[in-house]
Parts: sequence; C-alpha cells; structure tokens
Amino acid sequence: MRIGILTSGGDCPGINATIRGVCKTAINHYGMEVYGIHSGFRGLLDNDIVPLTDKDLTGLLNMGGTILGTSREKPFKKRHSASSENNKPALMLKNIQDLQLDCIVCIGGNGTQKTATKLAQAGVNVVSIPKTIDNDVWGTDSSFGFDSAVTIATEAIDRLHSTASSHQRVMVIEVMGHKAGWIALYSGMAGGGDVILLPEMPYNIRNIGNTIIERLKKGKTYSIVVVAEGIKTPDGKKAAEYIAQEIEYETGFETRETVLGYIQRGGAPTAFDRNLATRMGGHATELIANGQFGRMVALQGSRIGSIPLEEVAGKLKTVNENHDLIIQGKRLGICFG
Repeated sequence: MRIGILTSGGDCPGINATIRGVCKTAINHYGMEVYGIHSGFRGLLDNDIVPLTDKDLTGLLNMGGTILGTSREKPFKKRHSASSENNKPALMLKNIQDLQLDCIVCIGGNGTQKTATKLAQAGVNVVSIPKTIDNDVWGTDSSFGFDSAVTIATEAIDRLHSTASSHQRVMVIEVMGHKAGWIALYSGMAGGGDVILLPEMPYNIRNIGNTIIERLKKGKTYSIVVVAEGIKTPDGKKAAEYIAQEIEYETGFETRETVLGYIQRGGAPTAFDRNLATRMGGHATELIANGQFGRMVALQGSRIGSIPLEEVAGKLKTVNENHDLIIQGKRLGICFG
C-alpha cells in the first residue's frame, strides 16, 4: 500500500512522535510506502509530497513542531465567488488519484477532523489522529499535546507562587483554551490555583474578590488566579488583563497578569505524550492494514481504539461542571467563579 500523511492546524508537542509512530510501523511492520505531505491539505493541492524512509524518521520522538509543516487550509470551505478557490476539492481528489495514494492519514484538531470527514465522504480512504493541546476533540479521552501543555502551564504557575508570595500580591495567569477549559482546570488544580475560571462556567467578579479577601483574613497574603483565554469578558477584552483590573478594583490588592501564550504549544512532548503519540500512530497504521477507513483513532480509558469520523465532526468536548476535579476543588475551597 501507498499512504500519505499530513499534519494540519496549530502545532503542538507530539506531532513528530505521531508521524514516527505511523511511518515506522507502516514501513517496518507492514512494508508500506509512505509519503509526507507538506503544509497540511495545501500540500495535496500543490502536490508538495515527498517519500519518507526509515532514515527520515530518526530523532523525531522528542522533537517539537512538525517536520511536515502545517497550515490552516480548508479545501472544502465554500467561497462566495465563482473562482478557482471553489475547485479545490476536485483538484485535491485528482492529485490523490494521480499519486495513487491508497490512504491519507490526517493528524489534527477539530477543523482537521471536519475536513477528513469530507474527504472520506468524497470517497477517499482516510484515517485520522486527534491532535490538540486544548483536549477538546470529541470522542477521545485525551489527545497528545494536552499533557505537555498542562505540564508547561503548571510549571509556570509553580514559579508564580514565589513571586506572588514575596510581593504579597495577586497573580493572574492566562492559559490557552478558547472554548474548552481543560488546560486551565488541570494546570490550575495541579499548580495550586486559588481561583480557576473556565469558558464553560459563568463567574461573578465579586465572588472572586470575596475569595481573595477571605484568604487575606486567614493570613494568606497572596492568591493565584488561573484563567482560560476564552472566558467571557466585556467588549472582548483580554481575559487576564480584564480579570486583573477587576480584582484590583474590587479588593484594592496589587494585581499582576501573565499571559503564557504559545509557550504552551512549543518544545518537546512529555513522556506521556510521546507514548500516547506512538500508540495512536501505530493503531492508525493497523486500521489501514485492516482496511478500516473513515475512522479516528481514540484513547478510550487505557485502551487505544477508534470511532467513525462522522461521529466526531462538528462536536466539541468541553468541561462539565460535575467533573470530579471541579467537585474536589470546591471542597478544597477553590473558587470557580
């Protein structure tokens, strides 16, 4: 068999480990030919494709980013004008046929899963692998990249404790998560946050202020506030900046904000993500070998399995307020808004 592999959407730790897992299994165990598609779905439009050998995969396990490059190209997105832009799906399908690719492996987040589903509906053999630091791809308990992002965010929160304590001030740290607050929840709990704000849960700034004041009355002279970037703010103000200003206004305490940003997406993956990426990559190749197409690899409990792509597209996995970490956090006295 001849398979093509691409990475699409934002970068995150573990993509290269996944490429390695797919390709080494395909080459060494199943004897398949493997082709790397550059710059996501754009590579299928431009025929920017190169053969990959076992030698090309050396050193990928702990390498950040993606050796194939990525883009946010959405070939099935309808354009308003009758331009050549609307011919992208046909061009892509022609190139796949001309290259005689028996399957396309798509590594990416929610947008990629949608495009992969449309590719499958157009008759292309597709297997996809979920990739996101936000952990918001529906149907998998976890995606590679999430554990790495949480580890980075937690370390940052740990470091803020010493500054907040020394200066007796409130520190607000903003982490990634537009619609899902998984990073804020997991890093906030692991880092000992006193207030944790998620996009899924409403908040009252007075409750936050009262929490900080009550901590002071107990002799706790500083507080750590962890906010997801996607929490609702007036007029679209930046999350950390807005919350810091409001806390200072409500309490009179000196408050500073830190935005962690793209640091969460860069660098080497954690050991957990390396192993998850390796397992997911290997399972994707197994699906191809067995002719099980139109499926997304998924972590289900401790087992790697798969689910139909059409069940994934258009859905989002968000934090439920009954999550055990939130319930336990409230019992500890942590404010969730």
